[in-house]
Amino acid sequence: MKVLISGASGLVGTELVRQLKARGDTPVRLVRRKASSPEEIEWNPATGELPEDTLVGIDAVVNLAGATISKLPWTAGYKRKIIESRLQSTQTLVRAINVAKDKPRVLISGTASGFYGDTGDALIDESAANGSGFLAELAGKWEAEAAKVDASVRLVLVRTTIVMSRRLGALSRLLPLIKLGIGGALGSGKQWWAWISVVDEAGAIMHLIDHADASGPFNLTAPEAATCGEIVKSLGRKLHRPTIIPVPAFALKLLLGEAADELLLCSQKLSAQKLLDTGYKFAHPTLDSATAWVVAKD
Repeated sequence: MKVLISGASGLVGTELVRQLKARGDTPVRLVRRKASSPEEIEWNPATGELPEDTLVGIDAVVNLAGATISKLPWTAGYKRKIIESRLQSTQTLVRAINVAKDKPRVLISGTASGFYGDTGDALIDESAANGSGFLAELAGKWEAEAAKVDASVRLVLVRTTIVMSRRLGALSRLLPLIKLGIGGALGSGKQWWAWISVVDEAGAIMHLIDHADASGPFNLTAPEAATCGEIVKSLGRKLHRPTIIPVPAFALKLLLGEAADELLLCSQKLSAQKLLDTGYKFAHPTLDSATAWVVAKD
């Protein structure tokens, strides 16, 4: 199988490429520089430029491109970049698919759990409405662009949550503090943080490529829900470090502005049932299994 991937150099894209190669598939990476191998194609989503023959022989398209939301604080200019990078990439790929003579079977298009906004303590599945806030508005627009793909192409929207990884990702700022013994819960620590390991993020995407009956939005989240405080404590236990120094909500808001509310203090308890119902088997279904893998040395 040949899989065209935008955002292939990112955290999830890199792991997806690794797993696809491991099972014998051919990942084809979209790059913004000169292509350096047959498995790379140069494109420019800002101008909509994509070679006409890009989709020849392609079985699936995975759209993960977008400027990171973890670059903080969000300035007005950077917020525009966050929006434009996602919408332009999606628009470019959808246009190419719609005019292609031989279309891919499936488009897996990235989106985010931010779609729901702050949902408190409620358990949220994919039927929940679009919420409010910058990330909710962004995700709503992002999904709307993906939905313009030709009806003959199966569309899967992967609503990504906090991705746990051994490098970079959502824990890149938190882990060093915990290792020093000066980490702790953010705000009250009672807010729900929907999470998934990068291994399962990529594995779930591959599963949804393969599962011909899967369509529409999917929460890419682990089956075991956890609060911010529980995640921090679990990491501390695995690292044998205390996690007793909380970071007050007011300090986060003062330092990071609206990003603090939308990324760190926002509460999202998401259901993984729709993904489980397709038969996906998690490598890291529990918080302890995920944090043990994150801190393991191998």
